[in-house]
Amino acid sequence: MRDKLADARLYLCCDAREKQGDLPEFLEAVLSGGVDIVQLRQKGIEARAELAALEVFADACRRHGKLLAVNDRADVALGADADVLHLGQDDLPVSLARSVIGAGPLIGRSCHAEEEVDAAAMEPGVDYFCTGPVWPTPTKPGRPAPGLSLVEYAAVLAPEGARPWFAIGGIDAGNLGEVLAAGARRVVVVRALTEAADPHAAAAELSGMLRG
Repeated sequence: MRDKLADARLYLCCDAREKQGDLPEFLEAVLSGGVDIVQLRQKGIEARAELAALEVFADACRRHGKLLAVNDRADVALGADADVLHLGQDDLPVSLARSVIGAGPLIGRSCHAEEEVDAAAMEPGVDYFCTGPVWPTPTKPGRPAPGLSLVEYAAVLAPEGARPWFAIGGIDAGNLGEVLAAGARRVVVVRALTEAADPHAAAAELSGMLRG
C-alpha cells in the first residue's frame, strides 16, 4: 500500500452518489481514467449505510488496484478493511486511531496552517498529509482558504521523496497548473470529477497533467 501511495497523484473524495444512482458506473469511470485513491466522504451518513456503500467502493478499488480511503472514522475503516483512514485536525489522535485499525492501513492528516503541516510531516503513524483549501470550496463551508502559500510551504518542507502530501480545495483542470507551479505533485479533487459531464475523460485529463 505504501508503494501505491508513493506513486499516487490523483485522489478523489466523493459521496455515495445517492442522488445520481450511478455509484458503480461513476467509480468505474474515474478509476479507469486515472484516479489513484478514492475516499467516501459523506457527512452525516450512518455507519451501516456507509459500510454498505464502501462495499461498492472496495470492489471497484480491488478491480483497478487502487486505494480505498475512509473519512474520519477508525471503526468504519476497520469494518470496511480500508487501505486508508483520513483524519481531520479535530478527529481521533493518530496514536488512538492506529490502535484501532492496526499497523497495516495508511493514515492521512488534513492541514490548514503551517504549524499543522510541520506536525503532520513528522508525526509518527502519519503516512501522508493534505494542505488546503487552496481555494474556497462549498465542501468545506466557512473554512478560510490558506491558498497557494501553504502549498509552497509544504513543497519546501516535504520535497519529492519525503512524506507524500496532496494539495486540496477547489482544484480542477483550469487551475491545476498554478498548483503544480507552487510545488505540489499530488492533488485531491471533488467537484472536478463529481460534477464532470464525462468523469472518465476528466480524470484522464487531470492524471495526464499530474504525470506529464
